Parts: sequence; structure tokens; C-alpha cells
Amino acid sequence: MTFDAHTLAFGLSLVGLAVGVGLWVRSIFEKTPLRRLRQVDCGTVLVFSSILLRFVGQTKPLGIIEWALALISPLFVAAALWRLSRTACPPSGAGR
Repeated sequence: MTFDAHTLAFGLSLVGLAVGVGLWVRSIFEKTPLRRLRQVDCGTVLVFSSILLRFVGQTKPLGIIEWALALISPLFVAAALWRLSRTACPPSGAGR
């Protein structure tokens, strides 16, 4: 069995998708609102990045749903990364 770039991209997208959905599920049981928000954002980045990675390795033409996901996914990733940067810990000297 040989591994090529398409097989590697598909495997990595499956791993990213599983971890992202796992973070979404784990955030349901989180009590702290900020940690819940950060887990949802991390899961969003992983899931939508996995969708985009799967399109890279796809050999058949994209359908209408795939095109919609390809256009919307970068927006979700950018929004989640922006929110993750806004909820990060402040610098150590910022409160003084």
C-alpha cells in the first residue's frame, strides 16, 4: 500500500474533523463560558480547515454545496481565529 499526497490530505482532514467535532462535543459540558467559547472556536477552525483540505485532494469537480463550503469556510476560520485572538490572555504587564 502506497501513500500519496491525496491519501495524506484525506487522512489529515479526517483527524482534524474528528478532533474539531470532539472539541464541539466537549464544549457542551464545559462550565466556564470563556473556555466553552474558545473550545467552540478551536473546533470551528479545525472542522472548516479540514473541509478545505479535503477539497485540495478531491479529484472530481466540485458541486454547488462544495463551492458554497469553499467560499464560506475561510470566513468561519477567520472569524474564529479573530475571536480566539481577542479572548487570549492579556500580556503580563497590561494590568499595571
